[in-house]
Amino acid sequence: MAIIYHAKTNTFHLQNRQVSYIFTILKNGRPAQLYYGKRVHDRADFSHLLELEPRAMSACSFPDDRAFSPEHIKWEYQDYGAGDVREPAFTLLQENGSRITDFVYESHRITDGKPKLPGLPATYVDTPEEAQTLELTLYDALIDTRIVLYYTLYRDLPVITRSARFICHSGEGVRLLRAMSLSVDLPEDRFDLITLTGSWQRERAVSRRPLVPGLQGIYSTRGCSSHQFNPFLALARPETTEQSGEVYGFSLVYSGNFFAAADVDTYHVTRLLMGIHPQGFNWPLENGGEFWTPEAVMVYSDTGLNGMSQAYHTLYRTRLTRGVWRDRPRPILLNSWEAFHYDFDQNRLLEVGKLGAELGIELLVSDDGWFGHRDNDRSSLGDWYPDPKKLPDGLRGLYERVHSLGLELGLWIEPEMVSEDSNLFRAHPEWRLETPNRPVSQSRSQYLLDYANPQVVDHLFSALERILSEAPISYVKWDMNRSMSEAFSGALSAKEQGTVMHRYILGVYALYERLIRRFPHILFESCASGGGRCDPGMLYYAPQCWLSDNTDAWERVKIQYGSSLAYPIISFGAHLAAVPNRQLHRSAPLDTRANVALFGTFGYELDITKMTEAQ
Repeated sequence: MAIIYHAKTNTFHLQNRQVSYIFTILKNGRPAQLYYGKRVHDRADFSHLLELEPRAMSACSFPDDRAFSPEHIKWEYQDYGAGDVREPAFTLLQENGSRITDFVYESHRITDGKPKLPGLPATYVDTPEEAQTLELTLYDALIDTRIVLYYTLYRDLPVITRSARFICHSGEGVRLLRAMSLSVDLPEDRFDLITLTGSWQRERAVSRRPLVPGLQGIYSTRGCSSHQFNPFLALARPETTEQSGEVYGFSLVYSGNFFAAADVDTYHVTRLLMGIHPQGFNWPLENGGEFWTPEAVMVYSDTGLNGMSQAYHTLYRTRLTRGVWRDRPRPILLNSWEAFHYDFDQNRLLEVGKLGAELGIELLVSDDGWFGHRDNDRSSLGDWYPDPKKLPDGLRGLYERVHSLGLELGLWIEPEMVSEDSNLFRAHPEWRLETPNRPVSQSRSQYLLDYANPQVVDHLFSALERILSEAPISYVKWDMNRSMSEAFSGALSAKEQGTVMHRYILGVYALYERLIRRFPHILFESCASGGGRCDPGMLYYAPQCWLSDNTDAWERVKIQYGSSLAYPIISFGAHLAAVPNRQLHRSAPLDTRANVALFGTFGYELDITKMTEAQ
């Protein structure tokens, strides 16, 4: 493994046993892409890979060199407005209204290991020898602003991670309107675009179609990564199969609004972009201010989709998930939701727990309905204390009885939401996301709490810390059951409203981080109406995800296969459910349901007291 810099040609070569990534600094001071693919031998000069060609009606950077056309060159991280008319990697709005910038090479640094991204999830290393990192600094003197591009090359995997850091030193400040995590220009378009698409109950179905000229891709503006599109895409050769052929994978370690697209021009050049969605994004950078983009993970494989998936699985299983649960077998659990919905109490939980313990179940999970006066989905979100009618002995009493059966206890929470019928909302109506003097949308009878407001995050941490300290809870299912709307924060100024959706997800990350540090033994499982936030960002905090609210075995085969393109199966919450299935009213044999659920983190989602002796 090596990141090599050739000073005479201003060329960088990132190389390990499997992959090479090469770019150079051109005479205008900007970095340009030369090669990305299967490992090639290093050499001092790769200038033969640089294509320069004039284009009709295109702008030229140099009056005496018409071949130096920004529209034709394959750039590394390009803006818009100075001759390149393709989708830009970033846009900065300046005090005079201009969006034109000129970021040129200033310096670079190569170090062993991998730096952390402040406040953001990211892959990591256990020892510095596992990876090398290149920091490439670009500078625009007119606006006194820098961009630092980060490239980390893993030693034993065909993996390069990318992120960008914007640093403003201008007294006037600038506004960041667009900030991709990566931009890659490939010299051709003979690819199929592979994405994971769907909707609630049919998440991450594999879609494969040829690239065509123009912009094509996926996105989310829902405030979460979404059921509809997952923050992953791949470019595969038309002949690529599971076991053979070239494929480039791109995955974003982020859980909020995202944009991922291939921009194919009429000369067959493909620009791949991935990062925070620019819709509504407007981040002010004052003098001394910084902004870090989320991390994007690039994987190259010449052994088909399987080679790509194995690289992602290894990386995400061992260098994205963290903590005591990273390398431990997960407990076999029984979740109460499809068994009881809201209709349960302590005695019913203990009844299934007693039988479950005899059958080898290790963890009993009380899903939605244990708190406030939660008998349906119209109340009590935000009131995180036990319902005395259902749990007369509180969580401590329930835990002691469950533990006496040989089981651990888990809980469901939805801490990002608040019900109008709740003590929290009555005390702090200003804590919901709402636009002044505009109607506020409900979904599932709930509002979004303003996680862009640190006071809200502090309150939720205190409430959840109190609950999780009452009894040694070992598992938490963290749900999130609606998309974001009316994204206005009363805690922020007018010029900061374009930061709300990103600050919201940073608040979610911050709450996760605080709870993990306080309760490192807890196994967190992320859920968003099932798989609405099954993404690499969540894996950093919650090492498994409830893949889908659909527990039908036949549908789960497709959902789990699509998910496996990028995510390790140990991260799949997969439960054996009753038949006829609650969602599709279909039946499948018990062994089929069990076999499908065993390709994941296995559990039960049914009332086992209703099973026959043979079952």
